[in-house]
Amino acid sequence: MIRLFEPSPEILEALRGSGILVSLGIKNQDLATLSSSQDEANAWVQTNVVPYKDDVKFVWISAGNDVIPGPLAQNVPGAMNNIYNALVANGLGQIQVTTVVSGTALGTSFPPSAGAFSPEVIDIMTQVTAFLKLHKTPLMVDVYPYFAYADDPAHISSDYALFKSTSPVVVDENLNYYNLFDAMVDAFNAALEKIDMSDVLVAVSGSGWPTAGNDPYASIENAQTYNTNLINHVRNTGTPRRPDQPYYLFLFSMFNEDLKQPAGVEQHFGLFYPSMEPVYPLSFN
Repeated sequence: MIRLFEPSPEILEALRGSGILVSLGIKNQDLATLSSSQDEANAWVQTNVVPYKDDVKFVWISAGNDVIPGPLAQNVPGAMNNIYNALVANGLGQIQVTTVVSGTALGTSFPPSAGAFSPEVIDIMTQVTAFLKLHKTPLMVDVYPYFAYADDPAHISSDYALFKSTSPVVVDENLNYYNLFDAMVDAFNAALEKIDMSDVLVAVSGSGWPTAGNDPYASIENAQTYNTNLINHVRNTGTPRRPDQPYYLFLFSMFNEDLKQPAGVEQHFGLFYPSMEPVYPLSFN
């Protein structure tokens, strides 16, 4: 499965007949228009989905990326609803509509059981998750242990961040956490429970580790270790709080983005260089 942050005719053309599952994003700046106008939502679907519907396997449409919290947050529920209506009108109701949120939507995240949405987003998240629950669609969340570790290496060990701990690092409500990734996901699960939305599943819309830009934390060795262990982990188990819930996961990202600004780790999350050469070996088997 591949996640596109916004429609790209060139990429969508290349995906025709590939069999690759696609999550297609709506640009943040389009949310206000799509929220306020069903006609605009219809036009968006006609332009970006309908021409490819027979040859591209769309699974999700994501209404924005990390706009909750923020000034665009109020547009997310309306945009989701209007895009869904447009999909149904075109016989594409099997495509699910969701949105992507980051850890900034949480007012509390530690310990995981204390996870709660911040007061400023409670109303929006209640609306968003009510839609997701109705349509049995997961909430997409970004989960990046790298940033927590790099910001506080004195209190977060590399073993905990890289899935290398052999004993529990955090014990919370009799649940054992061996890695930071699970703890971060379960903070969202706890937050959903607190607004009576425990039926909404969490899908990880982005996770990864940079290979450069912040020595010694960002390195090829750490990135390979993290992504290898992450793939193995999500294949075999859920989180301590939801052990039977399957993981949906997108690795970030396919390519290093050498033109991305500002310079730093954000340019170095890719599995491949722009030349198509692998940054490091990684098996998905």
